[in-house]
Amino acid sequence: MSILVDRNTKVLVQGLTGKTGTFHTEQALAYHGTKMVGGIHPSKGGETWAGKNGEKLPIFATVAEGKAATGADASVIYVPPAGAGAAIIEAIEAEIPLIVCITEGIPVTDMVKVKARLDKSKSRLIGPNCPGIVTPDECKIGIMPGNIFRTGSVGVVSRSGTLTYEAVFQTSNEGLGQTTAVGIGGDPVKGTEFIDVLEMFLADEATKSIIMIGEIGGSAEEDAAQFLIDEAKKGRRKPMAGFIAGRTAPPGRTMGHAGAVISGGKGGAEDKIAAMEAAGIRVSPSPARLGKTLVEAIKG
Repeated sequence: MSILVDRNTKVLVQGLTGKTGTFHTEQALAYHGTKMVGGIHPSKGGETWAGKNGEKLPIFATVAEGKAATGADASVIYVPPAGAGAAIIEAIEAEIPLIVCITEGIPVTDMVKVKARLDKSKSRLIGPNCPGIVTPDECKIGIMPGNIFRTGSVGVVSRSGTLTYEAVFQTSNEGLGQTTAVGIGGDPVKGTEFIDVLEMFLADEATKSIIMIGEIGGSAEEDAAQFLIDEAKKGRRKPMAGFIAGRTAPPGRTMGHAGAVISGGKGGAEDKIAAMEAAGIRVSPSPARLGKTLVEAIKG
């Protein structure tokens, strides 16, 4: 069983005709035939998108039209920041089950509106400001490099895009491979959180161990740690390794992601590390040791 996406997932691309959308759609099509079924552009409905390798996809004026024509159950958004919030809401209104928003820099006020719509819907949003999701050898949605993935047993969930790749690369090198890797993004207001993905990994029989990568700012890691403690009391636990990015960041300074700011004495790296360790997560001293730290956690 794969988490969220598999070889049957049909994906629409909002923002397909732009440079970024075109490049990453070509990459997805080249990755084990990820089923990209069409693009969305309000003023180019009825046209056809052509990739560099001769691929052709229909363009629809709206997400609802695209879903009706293709049976799509996922959407990936490469729309620029000013219009990305509206693009997410359009996908929610079209009742797309899985929406993945890659766009960075969406205004927080726009995301607050998105979150209000999302909470009343049946859609799941991954992102924004995230690298996407990959189930190895089955489906790639987003901007992660497909060549580092190997089918295996590790579930990866991360707030940091680059460190998602690091965890994937290292678990591939250790011969463990991945079930699914999910980059949830680093923005303060987003869709899917750590707990949502951890719940899926704990329930998934194919996922034998988990890597969780957090960063300074917010309380998502502490919330996830408490969730894991509560689940362990019910007998649900799996070997886990983790890492917290931004350990050396000065208080009050935003580091990279909009969500990565320490304020009011909360969101610091040491508190997060302590919470993760209390939940039984073996915290790696550096990103370069994530793979080996997980192997140690598996061996107990």
